[in-house]
Amino acid sequence: MIKHDYKPQNNKRLFGPTLLSRLPAWVTHPFMIIFMATLIMLLAIFLSDDTQNPNTLNPDVQPLTPIQPQKTSTYDKGEIPLVSTSTGTNEDTADKTVEDSNYSAPIEIPLEISSSSTNETILKPFDTLSQWQSEMVKKGDNLSLIFKRIGLSPQVVHKIITLDENTKKLKNLRPGEIIHYQLDDKKQLTNLKYVINLQNTLYISQNSSSNNDYTSQIINKSIELRTAYVSGTITDSLYMSGKRAGLTDTLVVNLANIFAWDIDFILDIRKGDAFSLLYEEQYLDGEKIGDGNILAAEFINRGEVYRAIRYTDSNENTSYYSDEGRSMRKAFLRAPVNFKYISDSFNPKRFHPVQKRIKPHRGIDYAAPVGTPIRAAGDGKVIASGYNRFNGKYVFIQHGNNIVTKYLHLSKRLVSRGKRVKQGQTIGKLGRTGMVTGPHLHYEFVVNGVHRNPRTVKLPKAEPISKSEKSNFTLVAKSIVNQLESRKLIQSAPQVAK
Repeated sequence: MIKHDYKPQNNKRLFGPTLLSRLPAWVTHPFMIIFMATLIMLLAIFLSDDTQNPNTLNPDVQPLTPIQPQKTSTYDKGEIPLVSTSTGTNEDTADKTVEDSNYSAPIEIPLEISSSSTNETILKPFDTLSQWQSEMVKKGDNLSLIFKRIGLSPQVVHKIITLDENTKKLKNLRPGEIIHYQLDDKKQLTNLKYVINLQNTLYISQNSSSNNDYTSQIINKSIELRTAYVSGTITDSLYMSGKRAGLTDTLVVNLANIFAWDIDFILDIRKGDAFSLLYEEQYLDGEKIGDGNILAAEFINRGEVYRAIRYTDSNENTSYYSDEGRSMRKAFLRAPVNFKYISDSFNPKRFHPVQKRIKPHRGIDYAAPVGTPIRAAGDGKVIASGYNRFNGKYVFIQHGNNIVTKYLHLSKRLVSRGKRVKQGQTIGKLGRTGMVTGPHLHYEFVVNGVHRNPRTVKLPKAEPISKSEKSNFTLVAKSIVNQLESRKLIQSAPQVAK
């Protein structure tokens, strides 16, 4: 016989393993349990709010309802009438209920303030810049194609183009330019704007009296000129030193051109040379848009001071003069080309590298890339323009009765025999034609049939300013020079620590 121990089952659990195993898995999932707990909590809060509603506790009190304001004549005076509660048999009970409760139902009061048509302000589309639309001019575009993309008829194009002289500028549109326009509710053109340049903008507007007529105007913005000063010291080249001082490329070139008759900026300048200048800065709407003219400039080369002052005479002719009144523009340029270096100097006993014999070198060879522009050293007449196997392509210019300049080994000649040329005019392009070892310009300066060294020959003095302009020039020059000197003193003064 097997003995069984009997124990009462008084501690048996309500949910045993057998019952839990019968339930679906999703019922006992932790996320499901959290969701059900949250739902029960929200339901308890909702039922709790309903039990605290004063209207639910006292069914005899009717809820307050929004009361519509009555329109009175006070609206015309800009006043808003006070809102009163409605009258009825339960008026005293309702008032008491509002006073006893902490909060009342919200009251919405729609305000219907009407204005007379005489005071109404109509905002036109062109009053809001954000409503301007734009169309970029594409390659091959004209106003007809642009208006077609916008959705305007050819008749509108004809009206705009033939409107007046101002709108004829729309015939020469260039790629990249922008046409700004505004359309009304009927998709008809009301306004058009075209920026001609920084200063001038063309506006075309539809007449308010007629929907078919337009008017145009060009609005001009004046450029403000401010005087600026800059100075620097030569440490290597004029270009690099000028850039370090804050000059733009254009100002560096203009500065070199002013003194080009007196200083060879490739060979003459030395470390320690100095420059200073007064020049114009251009501003439009308070923003700098560029640099203007150099008003005065000074360059100290090897201890010698060169100064130039810009002056416009009574005939509106502008040029640069020294402070004594002599023109900075001499009869001849020191160098007719912007070169990299001199590959061969003036030498009566030079050994010719090609012919391998002693042959005088009666000019200067300026080395530069092929295609570099060659300028006429002075005003004159072309007496020869041709080619031979020694000189290659060449040009000879007669200046007066006793001076001839010669330009050899050109890649291209741009003037022909018998033509008159001006100083600085491009007469050809640098090359390597003829008997040469590399690209360069061979430049000769002949005085009364004798070759002179172009770098050391004494050039004719510059013409002085006319006697009729002398007194006025003296006043202008004194004022500008004083400004230049004052700026130099201010800049050179020691800075006081703040």
